[in-house]
Amino acid sequence: MDLTVLGCHGGETPKHRTSSFLLNKRVGIDAGAITGVLSLEEQRGIEAILVSHAHMDHVRDLATLADNRCQQEGPPLRIVGTPATLRALKKHFFNDHLWPDFSRIETAAGPTLRYEPIVPGKSVDVCGLAVTPILVHHTIETAAFLVQTPTGSLAYSGDTGPTTAFWDALNACKDLKALLMEVSFPDEQDELARVSGHHTPQTLHTELKKLRGHDDLPILLYHIKPVFHARVERQLARLRGRNLTVLQLEDQFVL
Repeated sequence: MDLTVLGCHGGETPKHRTSSFLLNKRVGIDAGAITGVLSLEEQRGIEAILVSHAHMDHVRDLATLADNRCQQEGPPLRIVGTPATLRALKKHFFNDHLWPDFSRIETAAGPTLRYEPIVPGKSVDVCGLAVTPILVHHTIETAAFLVQTPTGSLAYSGDTGPTTAFWDALNACKDLKALLMEVSFPDEQDELARVSGHHTPQTLHTELKKLRGHDDLPILLYHIKPVFHARVERQLARLRGRNLTVLQLEDQFVL
């Protein structure tokens, strides 16, 4: 399984892009930064997007990706998420006011977008990957994803604060190869992190104690707010006992 980092920050500047990852060049995880990074040919190669939740920094480039897809007359783009997330996209985003409803715009290959609801806790096949959504704790319904293949598994936390079911699922996974984990604010912003459903280095450190039997697991950190980036990195550097890496744009991994 190949992982490419398209965006990995909790905000945007010329040097920061919001959450977006690509698996095997075919499956996106969130869509904060796609069309400004990938060529038209690369965009056409994406078959599905796993959407953790409907906040703008995780869905924004669905708009321009759908527009390009429509002009290319490519096959329908699968938008995969929980029913609540898909309802929010239909009502507030692809609603023919903020942006066209591309699920109703046909090309020669079918509708531009196709919504595919998934049930928390139930695995589904997405382009040959076994994907299980797991609800986590954020300000709106948000799903983490456990992505499993015959050669190993990857976990993606979504935006989350302290949670339980996610760690239970990871503890039961025997072939976990990497964890994409959010951390957003410095420790002194702990109240803001709490009310906004995010982590600081300290709350992350506490949460990782729930992860058992994966002491050397690569934990790939994303979603740091640009304003606090240097401060959060310094605080993360003080943590011990875990294999932590702060992601950079265009990082690539073979898992």
